[in-house]
Amino acid sequence: MANTTADTHDDPRTPAPQRSRFARLIRELWFQVVVGAVAGIAVGIFLPDLGSALSPLNDWFISLVKMIVVPVVFCVVSLSIASMDNLRKAGRIGVKAIGYFLVLSLVSMLFGLLVANIFRPGDGMNIDPSALDPSAVPESATGSVSAIEFVDNIIPESLFGALTGHTILAALLVSIVFGAALNVSGDAGLPITRGINALSTVVFKIVSWVMRLAPIGTFGALASVVANYGASTLQQLGYLILLFTGTCIVYIIVILGGIARACGLRLWPLMKYLKAELLVALSTCSSEAILPQLIEKLEHLGVGKPVVGIVIPSGFSFNLDGSAVYLTMASLFLAQAVGVDLSWQQQLIMVGIMMLTSKGTAGIAGGAFIVLASTITAVGHIPLAALALIVGIDRILNEGRVFINVLGNAMAAIVIGKWENDFDGNRARKVLGGEGDVPPLDSAASDTTQKAVSPERATASA
Repeated sequence: MANTTADTHDDPRTPAPQRSRFARLIRELWFQVVVGAVAGIAVGIFLPDLGSALSPLNDWFISLVKMIVVPVVFCVVSLSIASMDNLRKAGRIGVKAIGYFLVLSLVSMLFGLLVANIFRPGDGMNIDPSALDPSAVPESATGSVSAIEFVDNIIPESLFGALTGHTILAALLVSIVFGAALNVSGDAGLPITRGINALSTVVFKIVSWVMRLAPIGTFGALASVVANYGASTLQQLGYLILLFTGTCIVYIIVILGGIARACGLRLWPLMKYLKAELLVALSTCSSEAILPQLIEKLEHLGVGKPVVGIVIPSGFSFNLDGSAVYLTMASLFLAQAVGVDLSWQQQLIMVGIMMLTSKGTAGIAGGAFIVLASTITAVGHIPLAALALIVGIDRILNEGRVFINVLGNAMAAIVIGKWENDFDGNRARKVLGGEGDVPPLDSAASDTTQKAVSPERATASA
């Protein structure tokens, strides 16, 4: 009787999961972007006149992205600093972490810069800058950024004026100062911190709405690019995707693998240990979604709780290694595509600006694209409308960025823990080796696990 009942339920419900999966697929942003890209390519090839007329769709999308960048930076950066447990207690860990973040960001950007200069993915596109939207070209496109002008852009005329303007560097300075002031203000700053946290929820909701328009921007961008420059342009975009993917693989093996070996670990077992978090980050293109699980797993691995609590949240705002590689590669790709020959001095200035503008956009879908837009505006050598060339493939490039961001921050916590003598290497090797005497990490046993880890950490620290 039980089997009969089960059979009667199985047959009618057989097609339902397929419809449900297809419905979920349609709602996925990445699938919508793919559909928009395919449709844009088709329109550009078969209806070139219509394709050329669709370029405003991408221009409007870029304008919406620029609209939200300053509020995002203020909320994320100020909250990440204000929420640190205790600045005095965390000072030493924080200084080491920030130093490590800066060094790795610089190494990552120079890595991407080197690859783009050697392989030159944008050569041969021959995009005429005059054919792009003239209104999107900054007035300083033919000028240069001096050190004095750079500092002038950082210092705002007023505290809140920086938050209502469009200068990303000034907004970043105000966010850092404001977050530090909230942190040391004690109870008096708690209402403001809670208010910014609520504002952050609203801002992230706006960002999610804006990024939902990415398929439309993709459709307009690729339709216009293919219509104006021909389908051969897609060959260069495919080359950029392959080159960036290969660069990410080499970066993981050489840079992150080398750091893991210096800590006495192997990178592949660590990736297997974090496979669930890495897959979730890849599927959502957001590192913020896996932050709680990553903290729990790193504590179980043997990294001290104070180290994890400071390094991981701040790392997802200040240590975006994958985004750093992407930023320099994408910037040089755009410059090469429009025929702008950037000198090494100009490239290094661009890297310096990106070191500042790349902080505070983790967890936001398309955050690196926002940084790229703001950096191009700040540097002024590349027409902003050139972003139309890569908006259609940004989602694909985001996969490699997020993967390296998550894995890079996990390695950062291990490195800082080792520096602080708050990392149990023996326990880590047992966990990564799958030895049975290490209790598995699950929600029911998390408290017991933490209690079991603490004595071992104390022994290691001693």
